[in-house]
Amino acid sequence: MNLVWKLLRQHVSIPQFMGFFFANLVGVVIILLGVQFYFDYQQLDSEDSFMKADYLIINKKIGAMSSLAGVSNAFTESEIEELEDEDFVEKIGAFTSSAFSVRAKFDVDGFANFSTDMFFESVPDEFVDVKSDEWGYEEGSEDIPIILPKNYLDLYNFGYAQGKGLPKLSEGILGAMKLKIHIDGSGKSGDFDGRIVGFSSRLNTILVPEQFMNWANSQYASANAPKQYTRLIVEVKNPADEKITTYLQDRNYETDEDKLDASKTNYVLRIIVSIVMGIGLVISILSFYILMLSVFLLVQKNSTKLENLLLIGYSPVKVAAPYQLLTIGLNLCVLVIAFVVLVVVRGMYSLMFEQMFPDYTPASLMPSAVVGLTLFVIVSMFNVYAVYTKVMSIWKRKG
Repeated sequence: MNLVWKLLRQHVSIPQFMGFFFANLVGVVIILLGVQFYFDYQQLDSEDSFMKADYLIINKKIGAMSSLAGVSNAFTESEIEELEDEDFVEKIGAFTSSAFSVRAKFDVDGFANFSTDMFFESVPDEFVDVKSDEWGYEEGSEDIPIILPKNYLDLYNFGYAQGKGLPKLSEGILGAMKLKIHIDGSGKSGDFDGRIVGFSSRLNTILVPEQFMNWANSQYASANAPKQYTRLIVEVKNPADEKITTYLQDRNYETDEDKLDASKTNYVLRIIVSIVMGIGLVISILSFYILMLSVFLLVQKNSTKLENLLLIGYSPVKVAAPYQLLTIGLNLCVLVIAFVVLVVVRGMYSLMFEQMFPDYTPASLMPSAVVGLTLFVIVSMFNVYAVYTKVMSIWKRKG
């Protein structure tokens, strides 16, 4: 092997291989950073995460005349189906409201007198932005998992608690407390234990599992109570689509304009991130092409020597090995240095995330490692095969 390499390396062009090395390094770094940034940003417990899907909460406008005339603001089945058929809609879900009275109080010392009337709503589980193993309900259970809006906690801490001299609560403390829930309706009543399992940034309502809502409405709601959907949650493909605004205006529907504008901005940011990752992929592909071109030129320059080596008994595998090891070594160096750069850059933006979001926990480096190793294996296998094929063509010509 050493003798073969000494003979063949005379025509190795260092500038060509260095050009491949740095071009490939830039491309791989961009790809790995894009992948890792995606997973790190997903860790942010924020509705503003631009990597998440875009959701709109839609309801009918309530005007003075419609209220006085007793016109219902609920969506009909045909209106829901019409909206679902629109091109800009990915999927759609409906809010189900509790058709019974609910009263809750804290089951904690110091909060014995803190009780309030409240309401429940539910949406299909796929639209809930809080992930918890405790979310769900089995018929007959007396435990009800509850998700509160984050702004409710802010209203309590900086409004109600401030004025009443009550202690302020964190998400962790409130999650450890239990609520006594009393439900009354249709001549029946029941007592349940409520557990706060999370706080939602997306849904501004008091959420319970859809399984519980369907069961409770069947038990405590009046038999004559109509099943109405007054709000819809819609996942849209492209929030920047002008069809959305036109559709809502034409049908007198409304949504939170701030969230719609934020969704449009997030959509543009996602496109920018995708473009950057695409540029990294293109740079990597071009650098791989440069490498293969360099190797093929090197093999072509040494074709006479290769033929002589094959004639004196060297196998094509031994002749191709130096070139194959060269490409694998370069690819491995690129991967290692790219990963070091990734760790350094990631440490810089993770520090910014931690300053903005104190509870932020970075994601694992495993996704980037898997992507990097996958690129390394695929490219190296392709390089090894291409070099072997080139040497075999010389071998066949010799024959």
